[in-house]
Amino acid sequence: MYKTQTEARDFVQTLKQQNVAKSCNLIVAGSYVLLPILAQELKNTPFQLSAQNMFYEEQGAFTGEVSPLQLKELGVTYVILGHSERRALFGENDTLINKKIMAGQKNNIIPILCVGENLDQQKNDKTEEVISMQLKNALLNITAEFKKKIIIAYEPVWAIGTGKNATPKQVQQIHSLIKRLTSEDNLVIYGGSVKSTNARELISQPAVAGFLVGGESLKIESFVKIISNTI
Repeated sequence: MYKTQTEARDFVQTLKQQNVAKSCNLIVAGSYVLLPILAQELKNTPFQLSAQNMFYEEQGAFTGEVSPLQLKELGVTYVILGHSERRALFGENDTLINKKIMAGQKNNIIPILCVGENLDQQKNDKTEEVISMQLKNALLNITAEFKKKIIIAYEPVWAIGTGKNATPKQVQQIHSLIKRLTSEDNLVIYGGSVKSTNARELISQPAVAGFLVGGESLKIESFVKIISNTI
């Protein structure tokens, strides 16, 4: 929940000048009120647009929610679902996330599905169990064809904004697990305190296809540095 419309426009205009989109696939995920501005700025560019969340119904008396149809009209291609903050702060569970993925399937909006364990689960060696269950429940009744399109983002909750970092070996291990549980076709990206200082080592792991960048994406300098250390 950062940036005004003016700030978002300035950010994207500066980002477009950095000549980084030729070397990797870049998706910009803005809050709902910024999506029209972002859609306008990203039109006819290699950048793609994502929402940070969406509701599972196309219309109805669901005050405050945003439907897949409204996002499609804006040109949204992706949507982040199951983010750790949505799970922890707003009580979203796997059943709800599954409904949202089903809505994405119906409307051809590709989910960036976030999975990951918290500190207690990690300390008690529950990581694989937690992630396996999250994937199983979230992808229930999703067609094999659409399932392959979904981007899976591993975000260990214990490594987000805590100063703790998952080692490249740990990340590779969990990403490999995710690919075994889903499909070799799925892109698996990492989202646990990604910085320019650890991006190169992380992306060198065979099962890491990219990053879901959080706080470091808010400043153009740090974001571009992460990209340059990735390609």
